[in-house]
Amino acid sequence: MTFSVATAQQRPNLLLFMADDMTYTDLGCYGNADVKTPHIDRLATQGVRFTQCYNAAPTCSPLRQSLFTGMYPVRNGAHPNHSRVYDGVKSLPNYLRPLGYRVAIVGKRHEAPASAFPFEMLGGSHGDGGKTPDGTDLPLHKARDFISRDGQQPWCLVVTSNQPHSPWNRGDSSKYDPNTLTVPPYLVDTPVLREAMSRYYAEITYMDGQVGTMLRHLKNQGMKQNTVVLWLSEQGSQLPFGKWTCYDTGIHAAAVLRWPGRTKSGSESGALISYVDIVPTFVELAGGRLHGVDGKSFVPLLRGASDYHNDVVFSVNTTRGIYHGSEAYGIRSATDGRWLYIRNLHSQNKFQNMVTHRDTVYASWRMVDSDFARQRVNSYVRRSPEELYDLASDPWCFKNLAAMSHHRDEMQNLSTRMDDWMKQQGDLGDATERAAETRQPKQKPWSKNGEYARQAKQQSFPPTN
Repeated sequence: MTFSVATAQQRPNLLLFMADDMTYTDLGCYGNADVKTPHIDRLATQGVRFTQCYNAAPTCSPLRQSLFTGMYPVRNGAHPNHSRVYDGVKSLPNYLRPLGYRVAIVGKRHEAPASAFPFEMLGGSHGDGGKTPDGTDLPLHKARDFISRDGQQPWCLVVTSNQPHSPWNRGDSSKYDPNTLTVPPYLVDTPVLREAMSRYYAEITYMDGQVGTMLRHLKNQGMKQNTVVLWLSEQGSQLPFGKWTCYDTGIHAAAVLRWPGRTKSGSESGALISYVDIVPTFVELAGGRLHGVDGKSFVPLLRGASDYHNDVVFSVNTTRGIYHGSEAYGIRSATDGRWLYIRNLHSQNKFQNMVTHRDTVYASWRMVDSDFARQRVNSYVRRSPEELYDLASDPWCFKNLAAMSHHRDEMQNLSTRMDDWMKQQGDLGDATERAAETRQPKQKPWSKNGEYARQAKQQSFPPTN
């Protein structure tokens, strides 16, 4: 890491707020007229809304560890869920503290080992499920105390909500009549789905209220003008074809950033960015330059100096080590924002996870006598070795174009880029998948007796992913 002339200037505070298991289309400012997200929508009117932001993995632990390290999951060692990074891998606190920042996190933790992610832990829990008193899992009053503790030192705060992760029992679902909701085209319309959407949307609104509380703390402390706020949706929801998949609804993310006086209010960026770009961006905002990671700073986008960032970004997923996952089903994806290429390393196997095991929505689809329902049920578990989708005309990834000769160039380009990227990452495909469980701690550090729990001196709930 190097330092830049920006260290001589007033540096902004940095606030990263992340939802949990939320499909990028499921909020007002991204086109969903049903969901009530007034605080995030207002934030979008005050800053920039990114339309081509992608996460590096559609499961919580590898996603967060790639975000905090600026490295893709296989390279940092944490590609399965409930995993840990390699010894020596550094993360956001390691980079910002030498630049003079206080760095803390409040809410959900899903990284390991704790020594590689030395945030100041303000409290909260991994998982909620509506079983704790309101706010216990995300004590935003402690976030308020942290940002107001020292007016002379810049800070970085990560706020990680547990919502709208299932079970969906937070918020007021009575405000979402299941019968009046608009079912997205990629889902099979059943009463069970509609009821689930009602509860899921209620949790999104609940999480939006948490965003509002945090923004109010900034305003009341007089810190609004000198704080960069970045809100992220994380990965797709637990509805079928979202979380655990590399379809667009699994890896495409909503991202809204406000930097008062710097970003244009109500603007939109179509530049292709990845979660691995966030740490280098925060480091540059703090006055440094970060080298040796996979991501790169998109500060030029924020300053209006460029409208381009990446030409291709990547994502990975494995079912080994997840609850009720396939014995092996590695997935790799590459997208340039227009075309999405997916490589299923074990297409001979059935794709399995919590959705196929006991999800009531997916089970209700099996009872529908229609070609569309049968196609959706079957395509979730049986997939081709390669898939190619034109996201401009097919954002829901219905039509696999991989076998179409007139799309050979697009297919070959992204396939070659993926080959090169996997080699650079040290990704051996099947062998990497077979070794996935060696990357998982024997004792989950977020469990009751785990390292994070001891560090935070509080009880954490077992993982619900």
